[in-house]
Amino acid sequence: MLIDSHAHLDHWQTRGEAEAVLARACKAGVVAVVNVGTDEATSRLAVELAGRHPMVFATVGGHPHDAAAFTEAAWAEWRRLAAHPRVVAIGECGLDYFRDLSPRDVQRRVFARHLALAKELGLPAVIHCRDAYGDCLDIVSAELGAPARGVMHCFLGDAAAARRALGLGLHLGLGGSLTFPREEALRQAVAGLPLDRLLVETDSPCLTPRPLRGRNEPAHVRLVAERLAAVLGVPFERVAEATTANARQLFRLVDPRE
Repeated sequence: MLIDSHAHLDHWQTRGEAEAVLARACKAGVVAVVNVGTDEATSRLAVELAGRHPMVFATVGGHPHDAAAFTEAAWAEWRRLAAHPRVVAIGECGLDYFRDLSPRDVQRRVFARHLALAKELGLPAVIHCRDAYGDCLDIVSAELGAPARGVMHCFLGDAAAARRALGLGLHLGLGGSLTFPREEALRQAVAGLPLDRLLVETDSPCLTPRPLRGRNEPAHVRLVAERLAAVLGVPFERVAEATTANARQLFRLVDPRE
């Protein structure tokens, strides 16, 4: 069994392909998918799909790329959606200093507000961080303290960033990047990490794991888990069991078969 801890199924919903994508995920051994919102519209779509599909859970929030555009109406909508019983986290929120599509001071302010909302509602945070680990973890420490409940989605940091994130109590989400030939430094950083704090994800439809090309979907999370097992030097079955248990614990997921 595997859990895809971070996917954007709105890509498939708007094309009428979500049911087929989820069927392929089930066939590949995926038992749950955390469907991540990045703005008002995708958060609504995530909640709608989670409400009618037992293997899907939702998150609600806003991506740092669009931080400058979020209005009070957006915050009211996220708060409303977060009351749905299938919503398991706040986010995707965070900092992105690689593309800098919103001013950095605005990104920091909006990220802090997301974390405050997560803390208020007793939900974990799904954190996007790119080229901003220092500021990102400073804000997590200030807003959530330790232990902080959340996951650094698509972790791409070095060993020092990993140690600090784990020290704050965060989980680390690993995706298709772990399989990319150019990411040897990431694999070296991950090699010494404790398995009980790791999650696997696809970030579907992005970051297709190698050797695949083109479209990515939750069924492909198995390739990430297989590569993680090789990096850690442990059996695949151990990685599958541990990452599934970690996701269930962090997001407080209910097994749809129970």
